[in-house]
Amino acid sequence: MKALVFEAFGGPEVLQFREVEDPVIGPNEILVRMQAIGLNFADVYRRRGNYHLAGNPPYILGYEGAGIVEKVGSSVTGVKAGDTVGFADVPFANAELVAVPFEKAIPLPAGISCETAASVLLQGLTAHYLTRDSYIVKQGDTVLVHAAAGGVGQLLIQIVKMLGAAAIGLVSTDSKRQAAAQAGASSVLLYSDNWVERIKELTEGIGVDAVYESVGATLSESFEAVRTGGTVVFYGMAGGDPAYIDPRMLMDTSKTLTGGDLWNVLTSRKERLKRAHELFEWITSGQLCVPPVTTFPLAEGVSAHQLLESRKSVGKILLIP
Repeated sequence: MKALVFEAFGGPEVLQFREVEDPVIGPNEILVRMQAIGLNFADVYRRRGNYHLAGNPPYILGYEGAGIVEKVGSSVTGVKAGDTVGFADVPFANAELVAVPFEKAIPLPAGISCETAASVLLQGLTAHYLTRDSYIVKQGDTVLVHAAAGGVGQLLIQIVKMLGAAAIGLVSTDSKRQAAAQAGASSVLLYSDNWVERIKELTEGIGVDAVYESVGATLSESFEAVRTGGTVVFYGMAGGDPAYIDPRMLMDTSKTLTGGDLWNVLTSRKERLKRAHELFEWITSGQLCVPPVTTFPLAEGVSAHQLLESRKSVGKILLIP
């Protein structure tokens, strides 16, 4: 099979599209021929060497995608060849074939295509747990969403609005304002603005109830923008490492800092199916719209990574084998 691989850490140029050995499935795995693969910042971090990688090179990136079942292991029941499945947390997804543990395979219902699943599973399930677990959005809340034109950002805005709250979006360029506004943000601010002061103005000096912080380098400003007793949810650092937070500030202001990681939520097949089912229901009922998608052939993975790192992309980037 062909796969997108790299042998040394570095920039997008280290990626190569070449022939590798087909995966061999075990009794509790299924072999999936990939139709669409989600590209995420975690892939960039792994390629750069920010995350530990097990095994030896060549390394294959990718954790999210969807495709058609080609073969099932001897102990697998309930899934057959020809079914379509997706996944959000299976390694080596940047390939034509992927060995998927049965417990991580999410059957796709009618109305959810492979491209849709690869577009929303990781980011959609992230937005789901952020609003259902990390900070439970309540009707009447005002919430600040960082990177509001990105895949998670647009989904967060839609879910926040669906739950009866207002979302303020933060974006890096004027060209991204429209995406955040179309997702339903009540206001969209630029990082180049004095955005903390603007948020205070929009909230009559009080601050927002919660901040979904995915940039990292803006963590201190997020605490300035949240009200006394409010919550900052830290779940990413696409813009650099966060500053250290003094716990005395948390005590003095009664503010909360909480972290979020999808892998601490997707702990069983039951959890995956329950959360994915609600996400798919929101999509098929029209309550949640899939953000715009930009596609690249898997062979052009270098260009896809360059676009993602440029922070000029809007919505999701997919790799198509």
